[in-house]
Amino acid sequence: MEVLSQGGVTAAKGFKAASTAAGIKYQGRTDMAMVWSDEPCACAGTYTSNVVKAACVLWDKEITESGAPMQAVVVNSGIANACTGEEGFNACRKTAEAVNAALGVPANTVAVASTGVIGMQLPVDKLEAGVKAMAPTLSDTIEAGTAASKAIMTTDTINKEIAVTFEAGGKTVTLGGMSKGSGMIHPNMCTMLGFLTTDLSIEKKLLQEALSLVIVDTFNMITVDGDTSTNDTLLIMANGLAGNETITEKGADYDEFYKALEYVCTFLAKTMASDGEGATKLFECKVVNAKSKEDARTLSKAVVGSNLSKAAIYGCDANFGRFLCAMGYSGAKFDQTDVELFFVSAAGKLQVFDHGVPLNFDEDLAKKIMEEKEVTVFVDMHEGSEEATAWGCDLTYDYVKINADYRS
Repeated sequence: MEVLSQGGVTAAKGFKAASTAAGIKYQGRTDMAMVWSDEPCACAGTYTSNVVKAACVLWDKEITESGAPMQAVVVNSGIANACTGEEGFNACRKTAEAVNAALGVPANTVAVASTGVIGMQLPVDKLEAGVKAMAPTLSDTIEAGTAASKAIMTTDTINKEIAVTFEAGGKTVTLGGMSKGSGMIHPNMCTMLGFLTTDLSIEKKLLQEALSLVIVDTFNMITVDGDTSTNDTLLIMANGLAGNETITEKGADYDEFYKALEYVCTFLAKTMASDGEGATKLFECKVVNAKSKEDARTLSKAVVGSNLSKAAIYGCDANFGRFLCAMGYSGAKFDQTDVELFFVSAAGKLQVFDHGVPLNFDEDLAKKIMEEKEVTVFVDMHEGSEEATAWGCDLTYDYVKINADYRS
């Protein structure tokens, strides 16, 4: 597998993107994007576990669960189209019909996604005008993909995109993707939107299986604020233009694809965690030698999800009791006298807790370690062989400022 120096949703063969300033909520910036495939695609999706699901989530679930192909995705930022009733679902239908009118593909092959304020109705006339403006500007350039990744941002401070290549059936295959997410991010699909494109030829059932498996240790292992969004959507489209023999069963080619998919999803997930609202640092917790995989996941997510832990990371305070406390209420059963805890960053590694006993440690070194942009709490459970990693961010004053007046 090779990570490309540039690229996102337009890196794979046959994919194009466009963006426009539709004026849905934001002024003076792009706020709509379209991703298009020259050929119908096998598709798969995973969605929020929140019982309150946005209209666009329900629309996309119908497509990915129906067995129908997918050929386009239209995304808007600014308004989430959640808690909007039949009028919200009608906005999805009208958007897809606008793509049908502009590009001649069936409306039931067009996915839609929205992000932004919950409880506001989308202006359908602006959605339709946005589609009409984007259709003739669709481009397969890297720049078009990057522009699309910027158009879907809300409170994100950076766009998020990546592309990789790998070999399958003697052919070079490309997998690219973009995502957005900065707040209302929590495990169980986290407001994240993600869109992956590949020219791989693969059976839909295997594509869905791979996506559903890969999110468990990638997107479902990040948290910013403990809120699981109404709109979480991760879609993948595979158009087969790489020319490999269609993957219909697990084997070497499937394994190579899975590795690439895991890499791309991990990269996008970590980038989202580090760009959490108001964040200054990526906060990682790696748990090793746990009794079970589920325990390792539970423990690591509890640590990065704790507000007290996040505040300590922000303040560069090596108050290790906060991290142990979070582990203790996580629901995982363990013996604290087995546990070792370390702080790790580019500035070094420092042990602060050893088998139930606090250690005397260099506070200046601890602060230096925690001042880095990426800080890891490393926990050795000494009770098994399983491990997991979760990602979050520090909790800053700016998080409250951003969310105190989000609608305005």
